Amino acid sequence: MTNPAERLVDLLDLEQIEVNIFRGRSPQESLQRVFGGQVAGQALVAAGRTTDGDRPVHSLHAYFLRPGRPGVPIVYQVERVRDGRSFTTRRVTAVQQGRTIFNLTASFHKPEEGPFEHQLPPARVVPDPESLPTVREELRKHLGALPEQWERMARRQPFDIRYVDRLRWSAEEIEGAEPRSAVWMRAVGPLGDDPLVHTCALTYASDMTLLDAVRIPVEPLWGTRNFDMASLDHAMWFHRPFRADEWFLYDQESPIAVGSRGLARGRLYNLQGRLIVSVVQEGLFRKLG
Repeated sequence: MTNPAERLVDLLDLEQIEVNIFRGRSPQESLQRVFGGQVAGQALVAAGRTTDGDRPVHSLHAYFLRPGRPGVPIVYQVERVRDGRSFTTRRVTAVQQGRTIFNLTASFHKPEEGPFEHQLPPARVVPDPESLPTVREELRKHLGALPEQWERMARRQPFDIRYVDRLRWSAEEIEGAEPRSAVWMRAVGPLGDDPLVHTCALTYASDMTLLDAVRIPVEPLWGTRNFDMASLDHAMWFHRPFRADEWFLYDQESPIAVGSRGLARGRLYNLQGRLIVSVVQEGLFRKLG
């Protein structure tokens, strides 16, 4: 039986069915819709497969247009917008059952030396990831034996996630909380040596916890949810090389939530404190019931 990291690599390994056309699997799971990070990661794989491979992704901009259906394959159609001397641009349309569910534009940049370099330091000092409990350990500490659905989800999880701040479970605990969150993450197993796989795996992971920052002031992250939540759009900028199977800190904050939409932004740092990726996402939040 393959481990969750191997299953993630397999999920990102698209089938090419025609020039510029690829097909991705969509596992049958208990979720109401296909996980957005999966669609974004697969679309980026499709874009990367149409390049020469010598230009890493430097940015992507995407829109989630319709919820995807779990268990139904997704077809990715790639438009080769531009192949310049330094930059390559691809536009990807994800189609499921004849309907467009997702659009992505990705830009690839030939590596070059810059005339200068700077970086703001991380916003706060955080504990080492190995000193923090896993999500499963925190859940078991609070709940005892996990509900079977949660246990199955934990076993399938391709990333080890460790929250820098303890999980909050009650309305009293979130009172006065700022819209901020930080997690350490890494794939639960090796992902191989293809840089595109690591970029697409991290793209997958970037959608897992980012909107937590929007929810933190209004409801506990775990337990019964009071809001339906969906990603609307997603943008990423890749600054430095990295491996998604090595620890990275995902520092997240929400500067505003208004009109049923919440904006979240994240900065990803490696263990040395070097900024590797910047992320911005907007999500839709609606009251349940």
